[in-house]
Amino acid sequence: MIHINARALIERATPDGTEIVIQIRNKPAEGGKRLELPGGRIEEFESLVVALTREVREETGLELTHIEGIMTRIETQGATANVECLAPFAVYQTLKGTVDSLGIYFRCRARGELLRVGDDTEAIRWVAAREIAQWLARDPEQFSWVDRAGLQFYLRQTTA
Repeated sequence: MIHINARALIERATPDGTEIVIQIRNKPAEGGKRLELPGGRIEEFESLVVALTREVREETGLELTHIEGIMTRIETQGATANVECLAPFAVYQTLKGTVDSLGIYFRCRARGELLRVGDDTEAIRWVAAREIAQWLARDPEQFSWVDRAGLQFYLRQTTA
């Protein structure tokens, strides 16, 4: 069975550059504690935007104030189905691994105070994007296999 995820690249600008929310999540089935971005599984018939907002709140305590691509969102309604369509930042698909998953990344901004401990998350913090790039270069295995790819894609797109 494939799992579908909504994932957040939560950014804030500082005088020293862009920072991103990163956290540690304990996923024993996927190798234990790893650094990752906020996000998680979309529930059956849950909107991408609703899932993203819910996951960010549960894991970090933050409220999203901006989701890049939300202005492109349309929803069609029919007699038997409603469909949401919008332009995310990036999409990933696992090609091999312990969990078959497909995920959608959104660049976001948020407000609020970070939780000390969230829903299966800890060490939730803002980290400079350039520092994340250094961590990835030095020890990519400290990141979840999903977000390793997502962060590399993000850094390539935003520092080009």
